Amino acid sequence: MRYLGVIITLLAALTSFSAVAQEKVHYVAIHVDQSDPKIMNLALNNVQNLRKYYEQKGEKVTIEVVTYGPGLNMLRADKSPVKTRIATMSLEIPELRFSACGTTQGKMSKKEGKKIELLSEANLVPSGVVRLIELQEKGYAYIRP
Repeated sequence: MRYLGVIITLLAALTSFSAVAQEKVHYVAIHVDQSDPKIMNLALNNVQNLRKYYEQKGEKVTIEVVTYGPGLNMLRADKSPVKTRIATMSLEIPELRFSACGTTQGKMSKKEGKKIELLSEANLVPSGVVRLIELQEKGYAYIRP
């Protein structure tokens, strides 16, 4: 009888481990390099649609939106046409990250003669292009709206 309890405990542990091992996580990099509010909103729509789709399947998705060049305006504190939406989505989706190109920020700051401030949700990376490469090397799917 004592062995039966041990066997039941082991079976329960294996079943639990199997469920965790089968949980699928998807990784997606979304590229924004245009200063077009329609493109920015399309990228954010992609984020919401991906999250909803995988959530309905019982799967997880980690998403990183990478901006550089004119697309950095998406994450500028003074110019972003989607800053309210980014703030809301960042609170609702903990698996969402926004990356801003440090090279672009530096060039914009020099050109405008002032430091370009980013949204608090933005994470500064040395290079947006390099960040996209790194994410793809880690297995992230690449999306360009």
